[in-house]
Amino acid sequence: MGGHRRAILITGASAGIGAALARECAGRGYDLILTARREGPLQALAQELARQHGVTADIVVADLAEPGAPVALVEAIAVRGLRADGLINNAGFSRTTGFLATDPADHASMIRVMLTAPVELSRLLLPGMIERGWGRVLNVASLAGQMPATGGDTLYGPIKSFLIKASQGLWLETQGTGVHVTALCPGYTYTEFHDVNGSREQVSSAYPKWMWMDADRVARIGWEAVEANRPRVTPGVANNVLAALGGLLPDALALKMVGGHAKRLDRL
Repeated sequence: MGGHRRAILITGASAGIGAALARECAGRGYDLILTARREGPLQALAQELARQHGVTADIVVADLAEPGAPVALVEAIAVRGLRADGLINNAGFSRTTGFLATDPADHASMIRVMLTAPVELSRLLLPGMIERGWGRVLNVASLAGQMPATGGDTLYGPIKSFLIKASQGLWLETQGTGVHVTALCPGYTYTEFHDVNGSREQVSSAYPKWMWMDADRVARIGWEAVEANRPRVTPGVANNVLAALGGLLPDALALKMVGGHAKRLDRL
């Protein structure tokens, strides 16, 4: 683990905001414990971080959709003699085909990956952080968690709302312990995923440019916020305006405002 250097465990680290956060932490001198379902991308990222930043990046392949995966992950880390001084709960996915058109097994996986796993990993790792007097927990939520619900990706926003509230509660409970807890609430974010599958132009056309941010910038804002012990951060002025509007508008108007969300994405 690189001697006395602190290590950050990142879930869903193989691509997107997770990979950007890994690069951000490595650039600040943290060692990494990277986990995701795909070993190839994890290996490539670990080698990149070690080469560019001189940090140690260990990988643990895990599928957080499997019951018991958080406990198995923490045990695998301990068996290797590693220690997670920080935790970034980033793993997640969405199903936009509608509540009734989505396989219930997919809904169950969403809940385990995006809600149950962050809760379990936080409960497993926070005692050690508090005992050592230092820790960082960054929960990657979403602007969607601060906005009215949308049809299509019916569970995504509510799950992210839960994550924001849970983060705020943990922030209150960990005051004075040396542990910082933050909910990161990005809006639409460009990642390499859009470049790899050739969809960047299409997703860009669904919403105006001012609604989009780069993953590297989102990662930097998120990590700066958790270092500063802010309970929540929403990157981008426009996203903060949207979040404020979402909380102020009457339900009927707010739901009408977001009503076309899934339809626009379905047309891509």
